[in-house]
This record gives sequence, C-alpha cells and structure tokens, in this order.
Amino acid sequence: MRQKREDIRNVAIIAHVDHGKTTLVDELLKQSGVFRKGQEVAERIMDSNEIERERGITILSKNTAVTYRNTKINIIDTPGHADFGGEVERVLKMVDGVILVVDAFEGAMPQTKFVLRKALELKHPVIVCINKIDRPEARPDEVVNEVLELFLELDADDAQLDCPFVFTSAKTGVASMDAHTPGTSMEPLFETIVNYIPAPEGDPDAGTQVLISTIDYNEYVGRIGVGKVDNGRIAVNQEVVICNHHETDKQIRVKVSKLYEFDGLNKVEVREAGIGAIVAISGISDLHIGDTICSPDHVIPIPFQKISEPTIAMQFMVNDSPLAGLEGKYVTSRHIRDRLFRELNTDVSLRVEETDTTECFKVSGRGELHLSVLIENMRREGYEFAVSKAEVLFRTDGNGKRTEPMELCYIDVPNEFSGAVIEKLGQRRGELRNMSSISGGTYTRLEFSIPARGLIGYRGEFLTDTKGNGIMNTVFDGYAPYKGDIQYRKQGSLIAFEAGETITYGLFNAQERGTLFVGPGEKVYAGMVIGQTGRSEDIEVNVCKKKQLTNTRSSGADEALRLTPPKILSLEQALDFIDTDELLEVTPTNLRIRKKILDPTLRKRAAMRN
Repeated sequence: MRQKREDIRNVAIIAHVDHGKTTLVDELLKQSGVFRKGQEVAERIMDSNEIERERGITILSKNTAVTYRNTKINIIDTPGHADFGGEVERVLKMVDGVILVVDAFEGAMPQTKFVLRKALELKHPVIVCINKIDRPEARPDEVVNEVLELFLELDADDAQLDCPFVFTSAKTGVASMDAHTPGTSMEPLFETIVNYIPAPEGDPDAGTQVLISTIDYNEYVGRIGVGKVDNGRIAVNQEVVICNHHETDKQIRVKVSKLYEFDGLNKVEVREAGIGAIVAISGISDLHIGDTICSPDHVIPIPFQKISEPTIAMQFMVNDSPLAGLEGKYVTSRHIRDRLFRELNTDVSLRVEETDTTECFKVSGRGELHLSVLIENMRREGYEFAVSKAEVLFRTDGNGKRTEPMELCYIDVPNEFSGAVIEKLGQRRGELRNMSSISGGTYTRLEFSIPARGLIGYRGEFLTDTKGNGIMNTVFDGYAPYKGDIQYRKQGSLIAFEAGETITYGLFNAQERGTLFVGPGEKVYAGMVIGQTGRSEDIEVNVCKKKQLTNTRSSGADEALRLTPPKILSLEQALDFIDTDELLEVTPTNLRIRKKILDPTLRKRAAMRN
C-alpha cells in the first residue's frame, strides 16, 4: 500500500543562468544551521568545480540536504545554461516539486521557459521565487505577470497555475510573501517548501525500486549512483538487479556495498534507506543514468526519458605541430582516448566516437560551451591536443531531406545597436520572429530563429557590435530543413612564414597588415596563425625577421619601434575565431591557432582543389 513520508521533501532549484540559484542555496544552508557559528564559508558553496567558480555558472547538478523543523529537505542545485540542459532533465525525476527562480529585473528568460516546460511535463508543483528584489531597477509585479503568462503558454493545469510566489533577496538572505514588504530571514521560503511541495510517496512493503538519475565518479570507489528510493527499502549487502526501461534485455545481479544519504554538504554512510530518501550507492561498476535498481523477485524498471541528443561536434586529435610535446604531460592518442571515455562516466549528454584514424576522436555535445568546458578541464589536467572548428550534426528526416538543429535566440540590446545585430544574424540565416521594447524604451528585445551553426563564432562579434552592452541567450528549438550555406568569417588570417622566435622588427612590419595575436619573444612555426587581417584572403608574414645592420646611419634609424599590444584570445574566442581549414592547438600553458596544412605549397594546392 502506498504511503507518504511526511518527514522528507525533495525539491530541485531551476532557473535561467545567473538568476541566483546557487546563492539562494547558500542562504538555505546557512540559515538551517549546517555551518557551526563562526565557520568561514565561501560564496557559492555548491559551485565546487574550479571552472564553475571562475565563470560564475553551475555546470553539474549537486545534491545537498537541510533540516527545517524535523523535516529533511533534499535540495538539488541545477545548471541554468542551455548547454547543460541534460543535467536538468534527469534530476527532475528525483524530486517531487521545483523552485523556479526568476530575476526581478530580467524576468522570464529562454532557459526559464525550457526548464519550466520540463517540470510541468512531469506534473511537478512549482514554487515561483522572484529573486533580487533589492535591485534598484527591480519590477516584481510585472515579472509575476510574465511568469503567469509563461505558465499559460506552456499549458499548465489549474493546480500548477495556483502556485505560491515568494519574493527573495538571496544576497541578503531574506524572503517575503509580499513584494513590497521586506522579509527578515528565509523562513517564508522554508515554510512554503514544507507546506506546498508534496511528501514523497511509495510502497514501503513492495520490492526495491531506485531510479539512478545522476552519476558521480571517484577515483577511489569508482562510479557512485545517485537516485531516489521509489518503493521498498535498500540496504547494505542487499542482492539487487540492475535493469533499464530502454534496454529490455539488461539484467545484472550485483550487491550493494556502500550506501549514503546527504546531510548538508556531506555524504553520510547509512545501513539502509526507505521510500523518498535520496541515496548515493557506490561499488557497482555497471551503473548508468536511467538504470533502475530492483529486488531480484520484483524486476520492474522505472520509465526514464531519453537524454536529448548532442547538436554539435568537434574533432579532438593528437597535436602534430612542430612544438608538440613540449608543454603537455599527456600527449599520446591513448592518453586522450582514455580521458575522453572517462568523461562519459559522468556526462550523459556527451558522445565520443572513434574515427578512421587512431589519432582522432569525434566528440559531440550540446553546444560550444559544453565542449569548451571539457577542453578547459583537460588542459588544466596536463593534456595537450588539437581541436577542429565546431560543426553541427545534421539529420535526415523521413522524406530523405537534410535537417539541422535550430536555436531560439533572444537578444537584449540598446536601441542604437539593434540594426547591426539584425543585419549580422540575417547574414547567418537568422529569421527575426519578434521585436519589442523593454526597460522603459531604452533597450530592444529581439527574438530570432536561427540555425545552430549560424551562432558558431558569433558571440565575439556580438560583444564588439554592441560595445559589450548586449545580452544574448539561446535555447534549442528542434530540427528544421537545411537553411543554406553560411560564410563564417569574412576576414583572413595572418600566417607565420617561418619557424623561430618573434622579433619586434618583424612584428612592427606585420602589424600594418592586421591585428596580431602574438608579442615579441614568442615561439612560432610556419603555418601558425599569428593574427587577423582586414582582407578576405590569408597573408603570410615573416615575424622572425631581424633588421639588417649596416655601417651607415640615417637620422631616426635607431628610434624605438612602437608595437600595438597583441590581442590575447581566450579559449572561447579562439574556438570562435578558427575557420574550417584551421585547428586550435591546446596545451596547459598556450593556445595556438594553426592551419591544418602547415606547408604553404600543399595548402594552396588543397585550396585550388576545393
């Protein structure tokens, strides 16, 4: 018989990127007494990954638990960026309700719509948390109406529409049920969670059923599966069977060796857990996301939606440049292969395929950011390799026609820049769907439908065109018929003519041709891209050229040469910049752009053939 477990609440925090989810979790942890008095606590505690802390984004969903008046609240902090949507999709199966965080100024954004749709499809009740109400330009009343319109647009039922609104300032740690009455603590939010989110339900006397929604990985204990106990109980040393809704023939008998529950930021070892508990199980090597752990006499897998397919791919290959192997610790194809396949242990949205050559691997992901985070992690770990320009993954529909992934692109720009943005995205096959005035008429919101490949390499241009004042957000919008060819880059590259070390004299002469990416005293090789020219074709320059000394002097001959500071590209900028005939050489200390074919004669022959 099904029963409710009133002492537990399972809730996920979902939102658009940078609307304050992780800061909100910080305050819930602090005010529930997880930390002892006087303990030093870092900001954004849940962003434990180094790159998450640097970029201020959440990449991996994380579990924590707080206790409020004898009720244990399991909280899952999810990513807000569209590229990590696969993380959001699967953790929603672990919870019984969600807290939707919306910025009191920005309002409902594209990713808000994406994550809310997933929650409503699962019939989860929603608590709407209007955050950042202490912002001077906050407009909470208008944002409430925007959110209700979004609920209607997504066909929410009457119970979901009748959701509570809580107004918070996660930064100052206060919550209130009224937008115009400031709160004093997070208590209103805690009360709303306990009263509105339903208690988990299940049959404690039935066979064990635990759906694995997240996989963690630890070098010492291997794979760690995290999931909710839907029915029955799970205990240490229990004999269980692993099965899967999508793989009907999968049945593996294993034993549970270690079992943990979450308490604050820690995993606490337990002997057994009952319905509604979120548990971590270690010691089972064949565990994957979407698997169900069942009793041997009750093998019934729990349905689990398939994770969305990747939309873009890059080639990861062994670095074969003249400077290969000088800076990296792991440089061989075996090292790169092992590292990429190890990433599959925790990242379900990633695909790694071997190619015709052992030196190269095709890696597919949900977006440029998804793959750039993997590249950044690998280079920090000491790997050296090369990557190609991102390319989209085309499909063929039932009629044999080629289709491509589409994105909905929402752009907020000052009015004077809207024309430049519309022109650029039009050239990239973008179709303007909507245009409206926001922020009292000073900003324009543009809504485009655009092929995913049309956005590759655009972000840098966008920041230049809007002088850094524009905000661009995208969300995947399914597949549509192929829209036609797109020219990625109108400007050519400045290419080093010979190998050596850059000299001020050579750079001074080369800087007239365009923007340089290198300064004096840097190692270069023939075929390496050292800058961008204003012309459409590539230009070879000799940046290692020294000034010939003579025994005659003219006036002004020894004047100091003034160099323009080089443009240093970040990883994202370099990935955006490279063209289809170029590669990005990634090492722990350097990023170098190079032509795929280094020899100038062979390069010209290949260009003529194409």
